[in-house]
Amino acid sequence: MSRQPEVLWAQRSEKVYLTVSLPDAKDVSLKCDPDGVFNFSAIGVNGDSFSVTLQLYGNVIPERCKTNIGSRIILCSIQKEQRGWWPRILKSEEKPAPYLKVDWNKWCDEDDEEYSDSDDGGVAYTGDDDESSDDGGMLCELFPI
Repeated sequence: MSRQPEVLWAQRSEKVYLTVSLPDAKDVSLKCDPDGVFNFSAIGVNGDSFSVTLQLYGNVIPERCKTNIGSRIILCSIQKEQRGWWPRILKSEEKPAPYLKVDWNKWCDEDDEEYSDSDDGGVAYTGDDDESSDDGGMLCELFPI
């Protein structure tokens, strides 16, 4: 039976940011579907299986979703299909699972977005530059598996 890693989230009008906390993850698999289903699975340091599936509030553009797999966390930038602020991260109105938490380090209010778009929270990303992205090309593309 697999366990759920801690997942932190924040959003901007065009993107959702997910940070999966799983140190020394191996066999990382990520998939982002157009209907907003986000799937993550990996093997933890002790050989334990971790997985999480999130039905995001709205549709996304899978080919514009990017990721960066680090030694302690996996960062995901997910492009929303339509620009705008979601009232919550998940489609369901039920209380989110305890492993899904707000990422206060990346959080910004709708009114403050224009001032914080360039803030990367001090995280070093890698990847090709993409003019259509507000992350400055700092994340690698996330290809569906």
